[in-house]
Amino acid sequence: MKKLMTLSMLFMVTVLFGQEEASEKKVSISGTVDAYYKTNLTSTDEAIFGNNADEFQSFGTSFADETGFALGMANIIASYKNEKTGFVADVAFGPRADAATGGFNLNQLFAYWNVSEGTTLTLGRFNTYLGYEVISPAANFNYSTSYLFSNGPFSHVGLKADFALSDDFSLMLAVMNATDVNSNTTGDYALGAQLGYAGQFLNFYYDSGVVLGFEIDYTGGFDLSDDFFLGINGAYADNDGNGFYGAALYPQLATSDDFSIGLRGEYFNWMIDGATDEPNVFALTLTGSYTLENLIIKPELRLDSNSEDVYFNSDLEPTKSLAAFTLAAIYSF
Repeated sequence: MKKLMTLSMLFMVTVLFGQEEASEKKVSISGTVDAYYKTNLTSTDEAIFGNNADEFQSFGTSFADETGFALGMANIIASYKNEKTGFVADVAFGPRADAATGGFNLNQLFAYWNVSEGTTLTLGRFNTYLGYEVISPAANFNYSTSYLFSNGPFSHVGLKADFALSDDFSLMLAVMNATDVNSNTTGDYALGAQLGYAGQFLNFYYDSGVVLGFEIDYTGGFDLSDDFFLGINGAYADNDGNGFYGAALYPQLATSDDFSIGLRGEYFNWMIDGATDEPNVFALTLTGSYTLENLIIKPELRLDSNSEDVYFNSDLEPTKSLAAFTLAAIYSF
């Protein structure tokens, strides 16, 4: 009996020690789910292009492009942080995830090594460093996305090195596959760089014309007061005479701890065969953001005015503008 009690006590100590050791490992699970309702205010909500009932009239930007009640995405992020190393595995499902990952269902998947206090190496698939907006709807103020974001990179697969040069200055250098390509079948690579200073970032991307060519991008913002923030994004991309350029402003006002209102004003111009007088669009998006515990509710009004007749009105006649209302719900955990 005494031997049995001793073995039991040793077993309990071993279990408790293992639990204590496991609790020291910094493992976390997080993620988001989102859904929305959208209706076109100046046109029909029904599919109007050809015989394809899945094609809805929308602004031409990424995500949130269906009418009626629709789904965004569900993503689950598992991360592990050790003393110097760690990983992030971000899996995503749903229409937003399919558009962002090409149906691969992996938003991000990378491992990293903190080589020193100011240097980190990251290898794998990571979301792009260019642009003001990101794939996850929880990290964007506006629910619909901009033309600058939609026409730029989404994610990269490669190796990047982040350097904290000082309290204010940072530098990132990267060697990657061409943007949004998971496997390199052509032998072409892309180079990336980012220079940051006090929350302002100048970003560079280059491939040999395989996908995007060359893009330079500025992303930043300023706290104009305790409650008022102004975000800024500008970009220029050129792939042998084809590309785009544009700029967007993001003024956001916090009216209370739970509610904020923000406007995105964007001008975007396509370039075709070197011509800069190609179709352009001016888009205004007014978004409210109400937070209740982990739930964010976003009502949104958007009006896009194009230089060409690319939309249809309620009488199915060509028109230059389209207006829509969206109500989105985003839950973070």
